[in-house]
Amino acid sequence: MTQRPIFRQSPTDPVFVQDPYPAYERMRALGPAVFWEDYGMWCLTGFEAVGALFRDRRFGREVLHVASRAELGWPEIPAHLAPFYAVEAHSLLEREPPVHTRLRGLVNRAFVSRAVERLRPRIAALAEEAIDGFEAEGRVDLLARFATPIPVIVIAELLGVPAAMSDRLLDWSHRMVAMYQFNRTRAVEDSAVAATEDFVAFMRGYVEERRSRPADDLISHLIAAETAGERLTTDELVTTCILVLNAGHEATVHAIGNGVKALLETGVDTAAAFATPAGTETLCEELLRYDAPLHMFTRYALEDVEIAGARLNRGDEIGLLLGAANRDPARFADPARLLPDRADVASLSFGAGIHFCIGAPLARLELQAALPVLFRRLPGLRLAAPPVYADRYHFHGLERLDVAW
Repeated sequence: MTQRPIFRQSPTDPVFVQDPYPAYERMRALGPAVFWEDYGMWCLTGFEAVGALFRDRRFGREVLHVASRAELGWPEIPAHLAPFYAVEAHSLLEREPPVHTRLRGLVNRAFVSRAVERLRPRIAALAEEAIDGFEAEGRVDLLARFATPIPVIVIAELLGVPAAMSDRLLDWSHRMVAMYQFNRTRAVEDSAVAATEDFVAFMRGYVEERRSRPADDLISHLIAAETAGERLTTDELVTTCILVLNAGHEATVHAIGNGVKALLETGVDTAAAFATPAGTETLCEELLRYDAPLHMFTRYALEDVEIAGARLNRGDEIGLLLGAANRDPARFADPARLLPDRADVASLSFGAGIHFCIGAPLARLELQAALPVLFRRLPGLRLAAPPVYADRYHFHGLERLDVAW
């Protein structure tokens, strides 16, 4: 594989962690496709190129449906990681057609059966309750007390899992998604596997309970979902519930945190911006573009292919840099500025193509319902300490968000 142009930037470098956007601009200046040496793979930074590759069927989230590990020269999965990847094997996020088509159709039907819009009053109420709990304190870590509990409770209630389980669900989720971080350690792997086994045991028991006592929740709808005589297997049900819980809060927590940080740092007139539903929707889309909670997604080349000057062999991985694409000056005027009324703001924060985030409507709704409540209740909201991003690339979210009013 040709390894030019080469870009060197450790994803764990403290300067990059706190502000990756200057590095993306240096990368963009090298060309449409750049070999990121630290990852050992080609990456795309442009909005049009990233969007096109999301939809390019020569690339996929998996490659083992077209080639064996031996053909690709891949080692076998280490025994200590087998439980984690056994769950991944049934994930909607990790499969390609025809398996993906069947899974997505079944899960879509379940989501449609409980319209997301019905959750708007509940999300607003949770925002009010969270603020009631800390308003008298005058200062708080907003990530822990507002941005985290709302999405976790919403997704638990949507699935039908007791909200009292939220702390345990959060712990399992954080340990599992740590597997996707750059330069993970054996300790991280062992922790992720242990969390996976605990999560699977819990969800398997809960699915069986719902089989005998169905309710108006997502687990029950997933159990009942059927297309052309096919239903989800128990393993697929368990993995889907874990995926929904993990993806359903992880990104939204940081979308809220990053969004509030951006609003406070840039001095947006939130009263005016949130004055109408249309203005609220536009601003929330701009926040998702401006500082997305997920900065990289990857695809495998399903065949030998050349794209943007990069030659890839079947099985090679390519990085799609969402954070860079969302600030592409060829797509957005003045992309480094937060513009509350930006026209045509559609970003790539939720991906595109057949793997477009199935939870995007819920994530958008949570921003649109929670943020106006926060700024209405606490009009004097301000940063009480410099916000610090967590060293968890390719995720991009804060460790904490200290605010006062």
